[in-house]
Amino acid sequence: MPAHDIPRPEYPRPQFARDDWLNLNGEWEFARDPGLSGEARGWRSGQSLPERILVPFPPESALSGIGDRDFMPCVWYRRAFSLPDNWQGKRVLLHFGAVDYETTVWVNGKEAGGHRGGYSSFHFDITPFLGSGENEIVVRAVDDTRSPLQPTGKQSTEFGSFGCVYTRTTGIWQTVWLEAVPEVYLRSTRLIPDLDGGQIIIQARIEGKVRRHRLSARASAEGALCGEVAGSISGSNALLILPLKGGRLWSPEDPFLYDLDFTLESDRGPGDRVQSYFGMRKIHLEGLAVCLNGQPLFQRLVLDQGFYPDGIYTASSDDALRRDIEISQGLGFNGARLHEKVFEPRFLYWADKLGYLVWGEYPNWGLDHSHPEALERMIPEWLEVLERDYNHPSIVGWCPFNETLRSQNPWLLRTIYRATKVADPTRPVIDTSGYRHVETDIYDCHNYEQDPERFAAAYRPFAEGGPIWQNDPDHEAPYADQPYFVSEYGGTWWNPDAREADAWGYGNRPATSEEFLARYRALTESLLFHPKMCAFCYTQLYDVEQEVNGLYTYDRRPKFDPALFHAINTQKAAIEEEG
Repeated sequence: MPAHDIPRPEYPRPQFARDDWLNLNGEWEFARDPGLSGEARGWRSGQSLPERILVPFPPESALSGIGDRDFMPCVWYRRAFSLPDNWQGKRVLLHFGAVDYETTVWVNGKEAGGHRGGYSSFHFDITPFLGSGENEIVVRAVDDTRSPLQPTGKQSTEFGSFGCVYTRTTGIWQTVWLEAVPEVYLRSTRLIPDLDGGQIIIQARIEGKVRRHRLSARASAEGALCGEVAGSISGSNALLILPLKGGRLWSPEDPFLYDLDFTLESDRGPGDRVQSYFGMRKIHLEGLAVCLNGQPLFQRLVLDQGFYPDGIYTASSDDALRRDIEISQGLGFNGARLHEKVFEPRFLYWADKLGYLVWGEYPNWGLDHSHPEALERMIPEWLEVLERDYNHPSIVGWCPFNETLRSQNPWLLRTIYRATKVADPTRPVIDTSGYRHVETDIYDCHNYEQDPERFAAAYRPFAEGGPIWQNDPDHEAPYADQPYFVSEYGGTWWNPDAREADAWGYGNRPATSEEFLARYRALTESLLFHPKMCAFCYTQLYDVEQEVNGLYTYDRRPKFDPALFHAINTQKAAIEEEG
């Protein structure tokens, strides 16, 4: 396939980029394996598969060329590739942005590795399995959406979509790519902005046999050098502290990013080169406020489900990812809950570039939280997500669970909360959004009351020094003076062109557009002007299939003039006045 015809051709990991890479998106052979008998039938190597699919789009999507929305317990992929001539003597890594759910990979008939988890990125070093000339990759993905031990997010566990769950995604749904690296290479970095010290702290992990290697880092702003540092490597780790000149901060108003270039080399010659970037910003909690760079910032959030009518979980283009952020900002929101899905790195890249605050979530729906194996299933993938996305300045908090039930295992929530704090002590963590808190940095609730008077009345006692409103006060941890907000509200139906049977939303629907706008204003302003509220999150940015409570339609057409919402949402919040 010519390079200009490759779907999603852009570099998939812009915060950790190398020059030597090869995009494997495009046409692959494909097969459905409902009996999980493909391995017994010899599909691991050398056998042509009967169908064709356009990777990275899931087979449920129209863009894939398959469009099968029934359950697919197992699917197979196969394609050939040849390496560039200048990759001779280098190690070759095979990357998968995401594959849902349990993946096994063979290269030239040899098993290269496996991975469990439908949302985190992974890779294998396939150098030992490569031959000269043409090589073969075979991928098997097992996907049991109805299993209580498989996290599925908003994927439907019934044949069709219903309510607030939607079309499933099976198999490969993010970019597949190859990357050439030296024998000793930079595996990962953790970038920790230190605003008070005017520096960036760099923790690096090295892969390979280190022998007198040194790691250097150069930071620049708009082409001008702002600082550089170099240091030796101890074992497989390096710690560098890079002082910065200037100290320009990252914020929604000025999302400034520094370029960061890494060089790993030894006295044996040139080594690894990686291009990155970072933003200087600090998130901390102070009283009832969430502060950015030392100032209270009211988070005007919207719920973003990350679904697309033509690609389901996969955006048709990089422009589509950027456009969703621009739509939200045009409505006056300064961020989003990336809801029940781990979004791809390209989305987070655009959030960094455009100054968009986001909460990283885990798709815990579908996982039986009372089951003893739930921790085994969740924590490896969640830790992979935290490691992959740690460096994005746009991420201002983590939320591993959403709307857990009374049957939950509270120790599961507590363990995941504490593990998240260990993995990332720089950001606040909400243990479970809405419903039943166990241990949390921020206390939130969900409230889809449609009557503005009753909605406002629920939060009036808190404003006057009384208790907060809770979803389940008898079955969740007592409030301990944390910052507090309503992380889901609204959800108001508006679908005058849709048939009754095709629509779903929360509560009673407005009769007119004027009633809808008046309700939106009243609900939102009761939170915006509440003296103790640190944020809000409106449900939702756009419709998804039968759920028609978006401010935009599923195909991203505005239902109202976006300027009307922008004027409401961008008013100064009471908690910002206090700051």
